[in-house]
Amino acid sequence: MGRGGGPALWGHLPCRRSELRLELVLRCGQAFRWRESSAGHWTGVLAGRVWTLRQTEERLWYMVHQEEEEGSRAEATGQELLPRGSDPGSWQPEAPARAAPGGCDAQQILRDYFQLDVGLAGLYEAWGAMDPHFRKVAANFPGVRVLRQDPVECLFSFLCTTNNHLARITGMIERLCRAFGRHLCQLDAEPYHAFPSLQALAGVDAERRLRALGFGYRAKFVSQSAQAVLRQFGAEGLHQLRSTPYPEARRLLCALPGVGAKVADCVCLMALDKTEAVPVDTHVWQIARRDYGLELGSGARSVTMRVHSELGDFFRRLWGSHAGWAQAVLFCADLKMFRQNPGTSVGARGGPSPTAASLSCCRPTPALDAGGQDSTSPAATGTLYTEAAPATCALTGKFHRGASRKRPRGEKCRTNPSPSPQGVL
Repeated sequence: MGRGGGPALWGHLPCRRSELRLELVLRCGQAFRWRESSAGHWTGVLAGRVWTLRQTEERLWYMVHQEEEEGSRAEATGQELLPRGSDPGSWQPEAPARAAPGGCDAQQILRDYFQLDVGLAGLYEAWGAMDPHFRKVAANFPGVRVLRQDPVECLFSFLCTTNNHLARITGMIERLCRAFGRHLCQLDAEPYHAFPSLQALAGVDAERRLRALGFGYRAKFVSQSAQAVLRQFGAEGLHQLRSTPYPEARRLLCALPGVGAKVADCVCLMALDKTEAVPVDTHVWQIARRDYGLELGSGARSVTMRVHSELGDFFRRLWGSHAGWAQAVLFCADLKMFRQNPGTSVGARGGPSPTAASLSCCRPTPALDAGGQDSTSPAATGTLYTEAAPATCALTGKFHRGASRKRPRGEKCRTNPSPSPQGVL
């Protein structure tokens, strides 16, 4: 338990659970650094700070943890002191929200990260009007929206997903951050680190260190891609792809070592504002065949480039400009953990009230050994969607593809050469 027993500082912003469900969005394989630290409380690193989030029916509550050296006790940005044991669902703060540490506005960071300016209920209604299957499935899965992540963190996180499952991915990224990222603080005996910089991942001994951390063949892809991004784009170059048209941004990503079509589309959708990007792997392909009766790619038995292109085009025609968001809803609903219990963690009243005891202050501590055990969330079970490690792509956009999440029983993963994608993918 971290030191300090005073009342915790909480802030909030208006957000209906129909617009955002933390227990779905933070567990569905978009981001890998959030964990349910206690019932209904989600703790993770965002914008170089450690946050704890929870929600009630009408509000998203947040606390930003600070290192102890920055004050007589660890601070947390919010609106008012929350009395110990109070229920934020009934507490009505009156003071305006203060700025988050570092001069950034905490509420704006959250609005940007969860893209709260996008009206999700309206999109659900439009998708349901066009697609009866979506309407049926989405009725039990409101509030699934796409995160707007840092492009560097998103890219290198998804490089860890090839031929992998959620628990191991979470552990790999945690070890990556502990070994290469700046130490932030310790909360309830758990250390938190910022995501590594490009310069750290491109270091001369980065590949060797990554292999020692259990990254295997992915160590080369991480190291070489970091070097390539610095060489081709500069430290802030990936952010510039947000203003680049989707086909070009996707082509440039596919030129990086280890980046295949699915990883590129994940980054385009979840970090580069390409709402039309539809990440396709065998899991999505199964949904298309099972629920939409699609047989694409002239009977192909794996996700070839042709299948990827045709399936993405099908969903773009069906759902429109935010096709990637609609696909995220169906993918989330198809995950085993949510099929069994779609109404997880947070109940109608938002779960137990946060207290200073459950959300204690941060205390700097030496970083744990980077080669330690996987640190996984309690919900990190099952198989995450993945794709086989692709061959390095050339700038022409030609690349090879493999299989992904779960392959149909009896089918083998094949990597097939294919021509450059034509048109908008």
